[in-house]
Amino acid sequence: MPIYEFYCHHCNTIFNFYSRTVNTSKIPKCPRCDRDLKRMMSVFSTPSGKEEREEGLPDIDESRLERAMAELETEMGSVDEDNPRDAARLMRRFSELTGLELGEKMEEALQRMEAGEDPERIEEEMGDILNEEDLFSKKEKAPKRKPPKRDETLYEL
Repeated sequence: MPIYEFYCHHCNTIFNFYSRTVNTSKIPKCPRCDRDLKRMMSVFSTPSGKEEREEGLPDIDESRLERAMAELETEMGSVDEDNPRDAARLMRRFSELTGLELGEKMEEALQRMEAGEDPERIEEEMGDILNEEDLFSKKEKAPKRKPPKRDETLYEL
């Protein structure tokens, strides 16, 4: 009997629903406000704190990052490791999928790679600068929200 977690944006609450069968498509209504809920990733499958995040990445939506990584995994099969243009294209795609904006120096490095310049030469010239700069920033500035509450009731899906 699987248990699924769903989030209500309006109530800022996470609810648990159990299902008598595996059900990956049903989306219940919020028990409090009767609005559609959003399926959450299970706690065991997402990082629990900032110490587990990749260095250089700002705090971003974990489910969005997971979807982006899954999509990029399929694209990586066509990447020529010896072609700097492919690496730059992959980094731009990552930025697009995650909603992260490239920092000024990272943008410069990618432009040079897109022009066919050797990544090792770029790193040699810009390495210290790239290490000092925040390579990514959030495109969207969402208002800070309190962490969601957890409703401990187990509802039926």
